[in-house]
Amino acid sequence: MGSGVPAGAGRQLTLRIRLLAAAAGIVIVSLLLAGALTWLLVRDLVVQNVQEQMDRGVLSVKDHVKHQECATLPLGLVSNPGPANCKLDPPAEFEDRLQARVVPTLSGNRLLLLRADRMIVWDSSNKEMFISVIPLTPSKRVAGVDETRTALGGQAYIGAAVKIDPKRNPLGATYIVLAQPEEFVVTAATWDLATRLLEAGGAALIVAMLLILFISRSLTRPLTQLAAAAEDIAAGNYSRRVRIHGSDEIGMLGTAFDRMAEAVERARKIQREFLANVSHELKTPLTSLIGFSQALIDGSLQNEAERQRAATIVHEESERVLRMAQELLDLARVEAGSISMHITAVDLGGMLDQELELVRRRAVKRRLELNLSFPPSIPPVAADPERLHQILDNLVDNAVKYALEGTAIQITALSNVSGVEVVVANAMGVHRPDPQRLFERFYRADPSRSQAAGGVGLGLAISKELAAAMRGKLWADIAKDQDVLRIHLLLPAAAKPAPAEEPMPLPAPPP
Repeated sequence: MGSGVPAGAGRQLTLRIRLLAAAAGIVIVSLLLAGALTWLLVRDLVVQNVQEQMDRGVLSVKDHVKHQECATLPLGLVSNPGPANCKLDPPAEFEDRLQARVVPTLSGNRLLLLRADRMIVWDSSNKEMFISVIPLTPSKRVAGVDETRTALGGQAYIGAAVKIDPKRNPLGATYIVLAQPEEFVVTAATWDLATRLLEAGGAALIVAMLLILFISRSLTRPLTQLAAAAEDIAAGNYSRRVRIHGSDEIGMLGTAFDRMAEAVERARKIQREFLANVSHELKTPLTSLIGFSQALIDGSLQNEAERQRAATIVHEESERVLRMAQELLDLARVEAGSISMHITAVDLGGMLDQELELVRRRAVKRRLELNLSFPPSIPPVAADPERLHQILDNLVDNAVKYALEGTAIQITALSNVSGVEVVVANAMGVHRPDPQRLFERFYRADPSRSQAAGGVGLGLAISKELAAAMRGKLWADIAKDQDVLRIHLLLPAAAKPAPAEEPMPLPAPPP
């Protein structure tokens, strides 16, 4: 038994899961990158903030240190620290008082005393005395204060220094330095920032997943609709449309799909009409062939004249069927691109004169006047002579067949930047053809499909394909304010041959 989940729903669910997974990965990577950049920025800001606090704090530490410089009186009071009355403490007692009274107030910071050469002469941790030299740079935050970034005991420190009078210091120190491990600052900032980033990242991830879920649904819904429509068209429902429009990629895909469906439906309609037309065109001559051949076989024709007439009809209808089969084969070969073309320079004027001579007798019977306007400066055209003859024969033959009796057929040739254009114009009769459908297979302007003029309606369709195969163009229009049908044939002009080089004159013989 099946799982009960439709295949389309399963594919849609899989696509949605993939989109969600991809989106989650993108969001997580984005959050990690954003968190790393934020951590770097916040760390720098925290370090700068601590540095500023230490720049200000070292000034108060300076007062505490200077207060311990003077010797202690018998009552336990420090002597007046004024320049004239202060008696300096011995170095050992001064260091003890610093360790007992000043260092506990520093909140774990490190106190250093430096000589003028910035060598450490006293360290609250008793580790770096007379070993390390502390670099100092003037502070941009607090006047009269220097800043330092150094390594003490392999650990990075940030600190602030202030200058004192070495003559009044029991150790002869010139600088008081307040230092703090940079690791403590960064660790505190990291823990505080990590909590906030986790909270913000979790909220952002939830919001992003909801948005991606909504977007994935908006993506999978039209894609599922397109898949269902494609299956319907594959099953023969050519009228199916998705009606998905918009300026985004999905909207463009929906519009292209509808255009494709319309083209497929139109092609199927043309195919059905083509089969119906072929059946109709074959039915009449085959019926005549069967009827008259049967009459010849069973001997129902009474005299030689009737038998001769029946044989003539059988011959004509057979030729008609053969001609239609040949035209269908030519059309199929041209559309498939399998027809061979031998492009050469063709004299268009001579070929038009020849075509007019071929139809002149039929034109005289219908009292048609044939007028050819052909300037002598027209260049030859690049075409296959046999195929060009076939095109011109179709154009002129149709004009003679369907022109209004007693009118003129005007054939004009002219040259322009696009090539050489031939226009065949004739006055229209009662049934006005549609220029847009004139080159369709089996198209006839007469709705009764009268075949009195002969032909099966394939000549112009073949001519259009042949013109396109020779890099030309064939189209029709109706002259404004006139009942005149004009058929235009545009062909590329043949390349002009290179001029022959004149022979060099021979040198004159010596006298």
